[in-house]
Amino acid sequence: MEFYATLLLAGLIGLLWFLSVKNNQKYRLPPGPNPLPLIGNLLQINKDEPFKSVLEFSKTYGPVMTFKLGWQRVVVLVGYDTVKEALVDQADDFTGRAPLPLLHKVTRGSGNRICHYYKIIAKYAWMPTFCLAGIGISNGSRWRQLRRFTLSTLRDFGMGRKGMEEWIQEESKHLRARIRNFKGEVCLGRKLHLHFSSVVLPFLPPGEPFDPTTLLNRTMSNIVCCLVFGQRFRYEDKQFLKLLNVISSLVKFDSSPMGMMYNIFPWAVEQLPGQHHTIFAKITEIRDFVEMKIQEHRQTVDPSSPRDFIDCFLIRAHQEKDNPSTEFHNDNLFGTVMNLFIAGTETTSSTIRYALSVLIKHKNIQVCCIEKKKMQEEIDSVIGRERCPNMEDRKSLPFSDAVIHEIQRFLDIVPFSLPHYALEDISFRGYTIPEVLYSVYILLHTVHGTSIVPLLHSVLKDEKQWAAPYSFNPQHFLDQNGNFKKNPAFLPFSAGKRACVGESLARMELFIFIVSLLQDFTFTCPGGPDSINLVPEYSSFANLPRSHKIIATPR
Repeated sequence: MEFYATLLLAGLIGLLWFLSVKNNQKYRLPPGPNPLPLIGNLLQINKDEPFKSVLEFSKTYGPVMTFKLGWQRVVVLVGYDTVKEALVDQADDFTGRAPLPLLHKVTRGSGNRICHYYKIIAKYAWMPTFCLAGIGISNGSRWRQLRRFTLSTLRDFGMGRKGMEEWIQEESKHLRARIRNFKGEVCLGRKLHLHFSSVVLPFLPPGEPFDPTTLLNRTMSNIVCCLVFGQRFRYEDKQFLKLLNVISSLVKFDSSPMGMMYNIFPWAVEQLPGQHHTIFAKITEIRDFVEMKIQEHRQTVDPSSPRDFIDCFLIRAHQEKDNPSTEFHNDNLFGTVMNLFIAGTETTSSTIRYALSVLIKHKNIQVCCIEKKKMQEEIDSVIGRERCPNMEDRKSLPFSDAVIHEIQRFLDIVPFSLPHYALEDISFRGYTIPEVLYSVYILLHTVHGTSIVPLLHSVLKDEKQWAAPYSFNPQHFLDQNGNFKKNPAFLPFSAGKRACVGESLARMELFIFIVSLLQDFTFTCPGGPDSINLVPEYSSFANLPRSHKIIATPR
């Protein structure tokens, strides 16, 4: 029986490859390197830094290219002009979101509304079932309704406004107090580390080196938790620490070569041994936690006084309970909460962690200098040492604002945007990006899709837009008079209708946390600036910084 199943699958793969070749002749596709059967262009892409390989190919094939990753067709957009033309000028054509197996695996809920196509494939090809629910991975009317609701609700709870600013300021105080009286946290051996167990040691003397990774993860996650769950967690909360470790492991896997392979061949990677099975098993802990919080809210929600995002969603779901086609059901609630919880924790935390490394590496940026105005001197003159910074201060801190923007540009934490999707045939720059990948009915369903990936790395490093794209230079955001200047190619959150919904929150977090940290501390490291390695530890979906022990000296 297994032999015939394998034979059937091999025949199916061969048929798909043959049809893909025929399909290429039907459309005027963007150019690209010739793919190999089955694996496509995988061997031509650097598994450790795939965005650099793609950028190199653009010198030969131009700013719009076609790649084959396995049997999946991917069109890559390179450079600011190309990305803007697609995501902004033709925004309606590029609103689709490509299916991402790993993201689907994490955010799927109870499975009551799982896409029928993936159920069929999962049964015969060992592919995990995907629930196309939540704001991050849905399309069409579902996505439009969820995005509109999510943005409106988050704004009502202060995202980008004074209310949210006060939450961030409060969490900033907790962070700085913890650094000031840092409790060293160590793991008793690798075994305990793998099980996310830690032991809290007594207070260490000021100036003791510490790794800020876990501390920053807790801080950033607490802000999202206030928005979504209506509560913050103590930094020592064991369940909270477990969840953050799972999220960190998950993001590292997603940014690893194996994570990239999972998104291309999920059914194959599922059969291979490896640490990803441990990570997948731990995902259940996040799901159980979110489901528990949703259930608690169901029992205590007050329609006249919503406390957080979950309350607002439940109230809307109750209002539409008689609508059989409502998008406000449990799967979409669960998927959206998972999207917000995970995305709002790791990326901002990694950016601030990377920012500290950059500031240590370029120590003249944070230290006051007589001959040139630097961040701490500017902060002291505008804010002083007593009050917490707020967003109104930004216009009076042009150099600090420029440094924070340059940190995001220089590091490009997310070099590849989450892939878009051709929901219909798209005409772009004289090419056709087709909706249907293979004109064949397989198991009564058409196999769809061309993924479209804007290479944000190429936008943030575009030589036409930046004077020194591969150097750290805050002057990119300063005019000749020292005033802050915007650059339209600053797109770390992507652009268009699929841009990050938490952009205004992330901008607020980065400004308040970085400024308040430099207000209170000068950061160094035991080995000096030259010991800081800014090359990412992981680099695929995200550029994740290496861990460094740093020293925070109170000012």
